[in-house]
Amino acid sequence: MPDVQSTVVEFVNKLRKRKIEGSQATAKCTVELLRSVISYQRVPHANQAAALIDAVKAVGQQLVAANPVELAVGNVVRRVLHIIREEDLSLTTAAMAGLDLLDASDDDDVDNCKGIGYPAMSAAVVAAAARSTLRPPSLQTLLEGTPESATVPYTSSSGADSESKTADKSSLTRKLKHDVIEGVNQLIHEIAGCHEQIAEQAIEHIHQNEVILTLGSSRTVLEFLCAAKEKKRSFRVFVAEGAPRYQGHLLAKELVARGLQTTVITDSAVFAMISRVNMVHIQSCPVLYFPVLSF
Repeated sequence: MPDVQSTVVEFVNKLRKRKIEGSQATAKCTVELLRSVISYQRVPHANQAAALIDAVKAVGQQLVAANPVELAVGNVVRRVLHIIREEDLSLTTAAMAGLDLLDASDDDDVDNCKGIGYPAMSAAVVAAAARSTLRPPSLQTLLEGTPESATVPYTSSSGADSESKTADKSSLTRKLKHDVIEGVNQLIHEIAGCHEQIAEQAIEHIHQNEVILTLGSSRTVLEFLCAAKEKKRSFRVFVAEGAPRYQGHLLAKELVARGLQTTVITDSAVFAMISRVNMVHIQSCPVLYFPVLSF
């Protein structure tokens, strides 16, 4: 993946030099980069999900180390890893359920399997076996482990069967990558419309004649407050300036331009204003600040 590797290095340099600002822009660029990594990653016939997970983890660790303060990078990497595990679980469950149906449809084979100690698998056994293939060893996985009766059904081997198995493996490989990329595309769509989805709930939280306090500059907070204004809610906003970068001034200008009653206060005046405030709206990054380098 020479082209992808150069793209990763370029994006790491941008993160290190803080050339990408904003959680949404960072998240969108990160997920698009991971989509390229998944597309160009060569997947073996065995342990397909593990190969994709290792590739995403390797790139994700580089991105998080480049800018540990930006939590959107780590969150997006975890979402992509969850998509890979989820799609692999779906394919594994479907494949094992298909084997169960084929085994149950042939009465002679079922009798032969029972005679030599290979019983058919139930739906619960299929689900437990699929979960155990994706989860690391833990107390929960031990309790949910596959029972002794959950053995692999007996199948006869022949030249035609081996060719069909090879074709099935290649088709499953293509399907796994296709499903993962489709899930990543849905994630990109969610990131693009995250502000609108949050702003739709503004009318349920902001009421008439309330006093709201916010800090710094955030597009999520901006769209949230403006959505309440469009719903004919009348309220007043106090914005702490957010020294030393003073991003609160930028948010205050945008709020005033959209017709909201806005007042900028110093950070030291927050303690005096807090008794008059009905609610505080801030972005999620100041609340969830715990940079993690592992996934």
